[in-house]
Amino acid sequence: MDFKAIVKDINELPPLRDVAGLVQELHSKNDQDIKITELVRLIESDAALSANILHAINAPYYGFSRKIASISQAVTLFGVHTVYGLVLNFAIHSTVKANMRPYGVSNAKFNEICHLQSALMNQWYSKIDLRHAQFLAPLALIMESGKLVVAREVVKAGKIKEFSEQIKEVEDITNFEDTLFGSSSYYVSGLLFEHWNMEPLYVDILKGLDYEYKTNAQMEAYIASMDVVRTAVNVKDILTETSLTKASELVEEMGFMVDDFLTVAKRIKEKYEKS
Repeated sequence: MDFKAIVKDINELPPLRDVAGLVQELHSKNDQDIKITELVRLIESDAALSANILHAINAPYYGFSRKIASISQAVTLFGVHTVYGLVLNFAIHSTVKANMRPYGVSNAKFNEICHLQSALMNQWYSKIDLRHAQFLAPLALIMESGKLVVAREVVKAGKIKEFSEQIKEVEDITNFEDTLFGSSSYYVSGLLFEHWNMEPLYVDILKGLDYEYKTNAQMEAYIASMDVVRTAVNVKDILTETSLTKASELVEEMGFMVDDFLTVAKRIKEKYEKS
């Protein structure tokens, strides 16, 4: 397995399912141009997608107490950005089918991790900047997508046991990935989103998460916030005392209130463990 094989796998992937592509096109317009009724109609035209979104958004860690029974209700209560992220997440997982055993988690657990990352980003960062939280929460939901591609390559190479055993031992998965194939799964996510012509800023954020890339003050803030979330919730540590301590240090470096972050993180953890 090497970086060229990963790039080849990405380039051979088909487009996202039709509805996801249409929703992506709709979302790429200015926010004020998005017609809620059109978005709802598009999503409801795909029964599997609708069911997946309603199942996901009713999870306790999304923080809503009443059952959400319709796509229209989901869009109204959670907003266009959150639902957009859910559409992309379902489409990506449907297109890039992978066994996540190389990373030491089941596919269901991996999906939960993605949703927890999004919930944490949304509920924490909305206290700092609501508009930016709405932009970053969908990205937090799908930023681990590169691991799907890497896992596929590990399975193809017949290295599941070897890879998973090494993952258990290493402290920093990103460094391990870089040593193994010269990149990180987050950079691979950036390549994946580039392949699908997704939001260019999402691509830049992911490519800059572990490596020097295009940068400015706003980009650095986006990257720092994504780093906080992936430190707190990842395939090795899900809101553990260790991961929250490390994430809190990053929050402090950003100049934000650590207590606010921990309050949100511990609330999400409590709801997740009860679910």
